[in-house]
Amino acid sequence: MSRVQESIPELLAMKNYPKELYYDGDIELLKRVKVSIVGSRKPTKYSRLCIQKLSSSLAKHGACIVSGGAMGIDATAHVGAGSANTIAVLPCGIDLRYPAVNKNLLNDIEKNGLLLSQFEAGFRATPWSFVVRNELVVALGEVLIVAEAEPESGTMRSVEFALKMGKKIFVLPHRIGESGGTNRLLEEAKAETIYDIDAFVAKFCASKNLQEIKEDAFIEFCRNNPTYDEAIAKYGAKVFEYELSGEIIINNGKLQAI
Repeated sequence: MSRVQESIPELLAMKNYPKELYYDGDIELLKRVKVSIVGSRKPTKYSRLCIQKLSSSLAKHGACIVSGGAMGIDATAHVGAGSANTIAVLPCGIDLRYPAVNKNLLNDIEKNGLLLSQFEAGFRATPWSFVVRNELVVALGEVLIVAEAEPESGTMRSVEFALKMGKKIFVLPHRIGESGGTNRLLEEAKAETIYDIDAFVAKFCASKNLQEIKEDAFIEFCRNNPTYDEAIAKYGAKVFEYELSGEIIINNGKLQAI
């Protein structure tokens, strides 16, 4: 665990600039174009699939996904982006893994991406530390994407921060009776809807001069139809990330690139 020594311009939008900021991982990710994604801890399958595709596509164009390392939408966003293209902001000390169910995910992010926290080693999450974490998540991103949220949820507290910071807010379209918080944002004209993920990514990335990153070594590796065991030994969690994003399939114990 190390302290962030340099000032981060994005954090000047916070009510109070963090007195201390700790990290483990690739601090160079802070220099990338960043998109914050938040949402329900118990999202619908529809929300999960949309966020997985959205975060994956943004990452392929060079954007870094920022979220809170929690269950549900947070975890989906981190996995979709791939551990090397994501920042997880924690409500506890960097040395702790909270929630425990995301231990492996957070370990992968520590190894390949970036973990951030305003709290010293050993600090355990409390109700107020989640609020502090949420403000930092929102501040880091150029925009805030809210996947799914009920009106009185913690996610809507993140929305409050975004509104105070003047951040642009985007939401997924939901049916009447679902995701009341995001539907209310649309009703009050406080957010815009992402109707087409590909179109949204193309427009956002063009505005930031981001271009699609060419195929990586893992895809090339999969074109040789390696066995599942060979792929796991060489690339670990990347196998699950690419299978989830639909870029590879596992057929008769072998990997195939789509």
